Amino acid sequence: MKEEVASLPRHVVYRPKDLGALGTTKLGVVAWGNGGCSDDAASSRLHLLEIASHGYLVLASGRILSGPGAPPREPRPAAPQGQLPPPRTHVSDLTDAVDWALAENTRAGSPYFGRIDPAQIAYSGWSCGGVQALQVAKDPRVKTLVIHNSGILNSGPTNMTGTSVGKEVLQTLRTPVIYIEGGPKDIAYENGMDDFKRITHVPVAMANLPVGHGGTFNEPNGGAAASVAVSWLNWQLRGDAQSARRFVGEDCGLCKDPQWSLQRKQFPEARGSR
Repeated sequence: MKEEVASLPRHVVYRPKDLGALGTTKLGVVAWGNGGCSDDAASSRLHLLEIASHGYLVLASGRILSGPGAPPREPRPAAPQGQLPPPRTHVSDLTDAVDWALAENTRAGSPYFGRIDPAQIAYSGWSCGGVQALQVAKDPRVKTLVIHNSGILNSGPTNMTGTSVGKEVLQTLRTPVIYIEGGPKDIAYENGMDDFKRITHVPVAMANLPVGHGGTFNEPNGGAAASVAVSWLNWQLRGDAQSARRFVGEDCGLCKDPQWSLQRKQFPEARGSR
């Protein structure tokens, strides 16, 4: 389910509907940056609902501005031709979301009291939101990043996220990271592939599905990309061996899947590519 909560303004919460059914299972936390750095926190709702259904608390920057539960609103003026629209969310929205989740975990009376595992924290995002996630990679609380249809622009530092960001931010990565791109037709493909080439100090995977920049966000249950994201989170945050087999070894699940192209670096147990 998804909801807005008063104690976390500028965000939408995605979570399992019945928290009691979790029993002793702890929630992981995924803070999400939207495509275009927009404030429509429902724009990737099928993807985010799917992640939440696997026992994650997903916190997306913004409000419910599209789809079920969205209020009527006036259309916003388009950006001038050749320019990106101004970001309506900030990089700090991601860290604010994690701050809130960890505070709720220790607040008596919170529905999340004692239900969150502070060791299961991830940042993720689509396109501009993926760059936001890269910008907070140095957060010591984060254990992994999932970057969708994104990459830091090859043309040099930019203010696309509202703060200047260039390739040097890749040096701040301190955890495993996966890029899930849409193949050569994805406008972010070259940027993401260049990021992958430059990352030499942490485990990094590059998974390409030839669907373009829109990914599979509008497909039922978030489509194939959501499935890969869930498997990565379950492996990196929970140590799930079955999920790891989609990425690890020469005979890995994605290695054998004709839809996908997988490359990996700095994975001692996962050398090579297909």
